[in-house]
Amino acid sequence: MNLAQLLVRAARVHPSAPALFHGERLVCDYRGLADRAARIAGSLSGKAGLKAGDRVAILMANCPEYLEALYGIWFAGLVAVPINAKLHAREVEYILGDSGAREMYVPGTPEYAELLAAQPMAPLHREPDDVAWLFYTSGTTGRPKGVMITHRNLFAMTMCYFTDVDAVQRGDAIVYAAPMSHGAGLYNFAHVLAGARHVVPASGGFEPAELVALASHHRNISLFAAPTMVKRLVEHVEGAGADCAGFKTIVYGGGPMYVADIERALAVMGNRFVQIYGQGESPMTITALSREHLAARGHPRHAQRIASVGVAQSLVEVRIADSDGKDVASGETGEVLVRGDTVMRGYWNNPEATAQVLRDGWLYTGDVGSLDDDGFLTLKDRSKDVIISGGSNIYPREVEEVLLKHPGVRE
Repeated sequence: MNLAQLLVRAARVHPSAPALFHGERLVCDYRGLADRAARIAGSLSGKAGLKAGDRVAILMANCPEYLEALYGIWFAGLVAVPINAKLHAREVEYILGDSGAREMYVPGTPEYAELLAAQPMAPLHREPDDVAWLFYTSGTTGRPKGVMITHRNLFAMTMCYFTDVDAVQRGDAIVYAAPMSHGAGLYNFAHVLAGARHVVPASGGFEPAELVALASHHRNISLFAAPTMVKRLVEHVEGAGADCAGFKTIVYGGGPMYVADIERALAVMGNRFVQIYGQGESPMTITALSREHLAARGHPRHAQRIASVGVAQSLVEVRIADSDGKDVASGETGEVLVRGDTVMRGYWNNPEATAQVLRDGWLYTGDVGSLDDDGFLTLKDRSKDVIISGGSNIYPREVEEVLLKHPGVRE
């Protein structure tokens, strides 16, 4: 059940289909991408002497090499440790030490080029619960923790993408405008499975004008974006009067999307948006708010629904619990709990932290929210952000939603 088999299959079924682009330039087709990954794996297993389960770090901004490096790691049965390229050197040093990474990828070096000269190898067999991706949290409450994401977790996440987020066709393209070390990179699997195109912007990141140009050139593009990125893109499209027909789907998540902002996005760019809610411990997969839900303006609870993060994705269960872990009534506020095949195996070398958040098969997310009678989840805030005044809970997002309506407040 090695994730690398997705690329092997794509190379067999769609060998000459364009796979990887740098801006508008074609880098390779699926046959070429699979060959490059297989050669990287051969070098890691041969010259480098790495064994199945060893960790390999990737410290790169978005670039075409990122995708082939990821699959090269998985071909060899290794564990990818993607590191945010914006981290301070001290943070990188900590992650390298904590993960025990044996090698680290950086782009443009002679050593990286030498990897492609090795003999290719077939993907090693991996068990479903073997770790594939070691994701380090932001560390807002102390040292970052390594989230053990397994092959099973990522297969389940990919199936949820197809059922709850978007259908993917061979003629589609995913643009990596957000960091590939995080959510944007995780959405590669659905597009590999469909034999779709992967586009890394020439800038390596998010530039609204560049995105509009890429959409016009490639057509049928999808991307993952944080709400702040969506807001900037919408402002550009509206200000420039840009044609957004080339955009297929914009998946947003990773932070609160304010009602005023999504309403403006829908008005300017049309019904192209899907919201997802997840976290590193259940990657990209807890709930989804579909484009159908966003577009259903005639529904009597439409205003409440677009302020929510949608309903539980197909392969997970979601409930709201009080401080004792007991279910609360519909509409009442408590901690968001999730279970299913997307939930992490645990934290790397940290059984105490694992025991705190994985209890009786449920992941305690630390997020505060409520479920309505139709199963729509509305998030309030992180539990640690709640303000208690006069015995009442005040959630910062509620204050922010009001502030955004004032004409003097831009963001």
